[in-house]
Amino acid sequence: MKTKNRLAYTLSAVLIVLTGLGLVAAIGNAALAETEIVVFAAASTTNAVTEIGEMYEARQLGRITPSFASSSTLAKQIENGAPADVFISADKKWMDYLEEKHLLTRGSRFDLLSNRIVLIAPAESALKQIEVRPGFSLIGALGEDGRLSMGDPDHVPVGIYGKEALENLGSWDPVKERLAPMKDVRAALVLVERGEAPLGIVYATDAAISRKVRVVGTFPAVSHPPIVYPVAAVADGNISEAQKFLSYLKSPDARKVFEKYGFEVK
Repeated sequence: MKTKNRLAYTLSAVLIVLTGLGLVAAIGNAALAETEIVVFAAASTTNAVTEIGEMYEARQLGRITPSFASSSTLAKQIENGAPADVFISADKKWMDYLEEKHLLTRGSRFDLLSNRIVLIAPAESALKQIEVRPGFSLIGALGEDGRLSMGDPDHVPVGIYGKEALENLGSWDPVKERLAPMKDVRAALVLVERGEAPLGIVYATDAAISRKVRVVGTFPAVSHPPIVYPVAAVADGNISEAQKFLSYLKSPDARKVFEKYGFEVK
């Protein structure tokens, strides 16, 4: 009888422990879910934001789930109710777009980064340096059938910057019918990497991460508006956790990562 009672007691104790462990795991998972945020970020920030998100999670500050695309695509998704907590845009236009629709948390917006746009060619291209100056032409460098790879100038920030620069330099009209307009800057980069386009316009940070392209020209800063990356918390998101992550983006650790990838931190 004593043996049976002892066995029953032991089994009960094991069940209590297992139940307790289950509750701890459940509580831990719930806490992690509460600190998980979705970050919609411009495609050009892919490497930097991914690394910063990994650092953030390693420090047990929360879990970051990033989503990368052109700023225009992300802004439209947020407008249509996509579950985002933080938005990192490659230009002010699309951040303004959301702010005007009251889709951002008031007071959370600030300018985080800046960048440059450059002209790239495949690494093995025979093209030499191109002097990007008023009146310069890309037609000869493109060849008979070549196209200029760039973000779609109708809505993708890098394409908008590129078009403005070419217009201000008086070089847009000859080349506007020779474009390969892409969905975002990374797609424009890939087209040149594959040798499917002899030239492309991308951010300096994107050119720097690829060994398959080289910079053959740099656009003067005065040829286009300043390239600024604003960030903000999305109004319908997890505002407290979003604010915490936005603060981390201004930390020395995050600054080192952004600068490693060639961004200038504001």
